[in-house]
Amino acid sequence: MSLQYFPAVKPSAIALGTVFNHATELAVMTPLFGATYKRAKAAHSKEEFLKSQEATSTAIAWGSALVGSALQSYGVGALINATGTLSYKGSAYLGALIFAATSAPGFINSLLVEKQTLEVIGVGALAKLVETVGLSVVLTWWGTRTGPLDYVNTSRGTPLSRNSFRAD
Repeated sequence: MSLQYFPAVKPSAIALGTVFNHATELAVMTPLFGATYKRAKAAHSKEEFLKSQEATSTAIAWGSALVGSALQSYGVGALINATGTLSYKGSAYLGALIFAATSAPGFINSLLVEKQTLEVIGVGALAKLVETVGLSVVLTWWGTRTGPLDYVNTSRGTPLSRNSFRAD
């Protein structure tokens, strides 16, 4: 496996996307962290709370959410670069496609099979829409390309229309 097949994404775009995406996830997970914070204040000592299973699970949830945010930011930035998306409208469509491919099946399952309430599904869907559509628009605004002259010659098509296995 070679890294040359992975599209380059500007590191600052990955960092900005990670912060944006992590903030969105924390907004959804705030009830979990709020309850943990209250229990930490009620604990007799810091050491007692830090040794608890709840502190460990909270740290694991926060860390995995941070890593997941970074990976999702890279993935969306790579898709923006690979498709040659330059407009906000195009990035919104790309984010909507990402939402439809990754989150929509789970929400349909929650509604029809698990019979969850519309409020719960609506909040989750809104959070995922912000994570996908919002992230792609923010990354397009910031810029994801590593060089200033990338895609200047648009007569050759988008990066996906160029095949590395055939001669141009």
